[in-house]
Amino acid sequence: MSTLRMTSDLRRQLILDAAKRCFARHGFAGTTTKSVAAAASISEGLLFKHFPTKSALYAEILAEECEADPAMHELLGLEPSTETLVVLIRGMVHHFMQLSDAPDQHDAQRLRLMVTSHLDDGEFARLIYEKIGGLLGPVFTASLQRAVVAGDASRVGREPQNLFWFAHHTVLMAALSRLPAIPCLPYGDAGDLERQICEFILRGIGLSETAIAPHLDADLPPHAGQPLTAESA
Repeated sequence: MSTLRMTSDLRRQLILDAAKRCFARHGFAGTTTKSVAAAASISEGLLFKHFPTKSALYAEILAEECEADPAMHELLGLEPSTETLVVLIRGMVHHFMQLSDAPDQHDAQRLRLMVTSHLDDGEFARLIYEKIGGLLGPVFTASLQRAVVAGDASRVGREPQNLFWFAHHTVLMAALSRLPAIPCLPYGDAGDLERQICEFILRGIGLSETAIAPHLDADLPPHAGQPLTAESA
């Protein structure tokens, strides 16, 4: 039984490795499950036993990248607290606001794919939300709870996980407006914009003014200001 499981796990990883090469070379639209199967030297039917759709395959690759990201590891290792909550929001905002300036544009393309999915069948977006929510949702909700207990925040609504998604959607749409060569909205100075978005989100999820300023102005941990890979999807 363990040998069969090992074989299945190895085959799954071989498929993912082949898919990474195909997506890197041809992009999401230019890659087919048939081409991935050929690159992995398996049948397309066998590929579907591991990944039912191309979107599922791509979402798994993004999840792997996210889990291997030093910034993500550092964030997930922090104790839940008001400070951790602010670090998470600052990292999310910084990542999204840098998408339009990144030289390789891979993350910007993923953001476009995410938006397109909302206008199509939503499959890719649902998969990405599931991955992001599973990784960062518990950090957010536990830290928000600690902030409430510490008197740094007030409760907003009955579903704290929704506050995480409200924050995510806010910064996602702000980033989307900056993707075209001529931005849809002239937000102004990038540094001031990041801080303003952070303040807007932190106030919206219930943090008090006295809690926001010291944590927002504090130095970030070494990797925390770097992109959180899966956030770009």
